[in-house]
Amino acid sequence: MTQPPAPRIATVQRRTAETSIDITFNLDGSGRFSCATGVGFLDHMLSHIAKHGVFDLDVRCEGDLWIDQHHTVEDIGIALGEALAKALGDKAGLVRAGSAYMPLDEALAHAVVDLSGRPYAVLDLKLLGRELGGMPPDLFNHFLESFAFAAKINLHLRVLYGVNDHHKCEAAFKAMARALDAATRLDPRRGGDIPSTKGTL
Repeated sequence: MTQPPAPRIATVQRRTAETSIDITFNLDGSGRFSCATGVGFLDHMLSHIAKHGVFDLDVRCEGDLWIDQHHTVEDIGIALGEALAKALGDKAGLVRAGSAYMPLDEALAHAVVDLSGRPYAVLDLKLLGRELGGMPPDLFNHFLESFAFAAKINLHLRVLYGVNDHHKCEAAFKAMARALDAATRLDPRRGGDIPSTKGTL
């Protein structure tokens, strides 16, 4: 009898002097999310990762926001990446790579991901330097870099054009979510094989 696939769910706790984070990431979810980071705009972006990636995501963070948002945003990126890597396991049977375009009104974003085990991030969000919901724009790049390196994925994410920074950022996160959804799917044609000529990822 064929064994049912193991649940692709990971829970990660991160405890430092700056943040206390709990994340549960279910790759085979239905788009449910619950995010409470203390940074409202980041919660908004995390909800798009879940909804448009069709993942279930629970994120809780208590951070030193009396200083600023940097430690909170960075550490959530790290913990989220670690949760993705843990949920993927040995990556047997994965599609492995995915890409997606996503528009939001006048803005258009494009994302490409490879679950290669070789972390890299190439980012061009074309943000204009204004805060979004009180979140400095440089922290979006920092979050995405932290996420990509902790997850050990190759992430290329760019905004092709747009006017409104909220629209550009939201389109980018949605595009990344759709690309992750494609890359994390299981391909039955592989028969559980590792999607690499090296035999490991």
